[in-house]
Amino acid sequence: MRSLFKNWQRVVILLAVFLLCVGCNTTPTVSNNPWKVITVPTESNLQDIAFSDDNHGWLVGSKTTLLETTDGGETWQPIALDLGEQNYLFSSISFTGQEGWIVGEPALLLHTNDGGKSWEQIPLSEKLPGNPNTVVALGTNSAEMTTDVGAIYRTTDSGRTWKAMVQEAVGVVRNISRAADGSYLAVSAKGNFYSIWKPGQEAWEGHNRNSSRRVQNMGFAPDQRLWMLARGGQIQFSKQDNPDEWEEAQYPEFSTSWGLLDLAYRTPEEIWVAGGSGNLLCSFDGGKTWQKDRDVESVPSNLYKIVFLSPEKGFIVGQRGILLKYQESSSATA
Repeated sequence: MRSLFKNWQRVVILLAVFLLCVGCNTTPTVSNNPWKVITVPTESNLQDIAFSDDNHGWLVGSKTTLLETTDGGETWQPIALDLGEQNYLFSSISFTGQEGWIVGEPALLLHTNDGGKSWEQIPLSEKLPGNPNTVVALGTNSAEMTTDVGAIYRTTDSGRTWKAMVQEAVGVVRNISRAADGSYLAVSAKGNFYSIWKPGQEAWEGHNRNSSRRVQNMGFAPDQRLWMLARGGQIQFSKQDNPDEWEEAQYPEFSTSWGLLDLAYRTPEEIWVAGGSGNLLCSFDGGKTWQKDRDVESVPSNLYKIVFLSPEKGFIVGQRGILLKYQESSSATA
């Protein structure tokens, strides 16, 4: 009898929790879904996207995945590279005009000067601390590369030589982002702290996280504020007059525990946040209030990265070959 009572007690508690979660799910729904699912000929995990002009673009991912589009991202074709039998994770790609760069692991750097018609593998020093993690094309023959332990290097001669921008690496990082002024922001692998580097500094400046929640990702807002995504669906912005102080944390969707993985601005006021299991949120007032794009919930993928090449052109890359393309200017309301 006591066992039966305990079982019923568990059922009642679980039902109460379920009803409470349903009741908390009050996040308004975006009235107009601007994202279209694009069919991509791969099931690899996509990592990054870049374009050399309005129509010609490239996708990179795991399993040495390189895809090309010539119609603005509507269709994609796989490109085979002669890199031997080694499978590479292509983690980052960047173009300026016809010059492009790809980095990945195990340690790999590729360079093109002809819009991707041919790719040259650039030798990397065996003393390179960590594996290449991100790359940014800066202009003719110039690029910046980071590694997964926070080293920063710059080349001005097409990758033949590299200059170290910091004296010491910061340690294993979860992710690194770059601001328009060349500053970098790195989150530690365990999400316990973050570090900032500004051009001209010899070392990273470390900062403790501001709550007990581990940091998932961070980046720069257009006004040079910082944004932070933390465990449990938390979003936070630094104060505009003091980047060392933070505004009150927000939880746009109390009823879900899906992690938030990336944030990107389409305009100074319109912000998109993506995460696990097709979770996609949007703010049209600079992060004060949030709406949920429920049309994307059915996409069976973790959404890794949001890239807006312009306010009219954007993509979201995800797990197992999932690619979303921004279709139109959004004027959604609750």
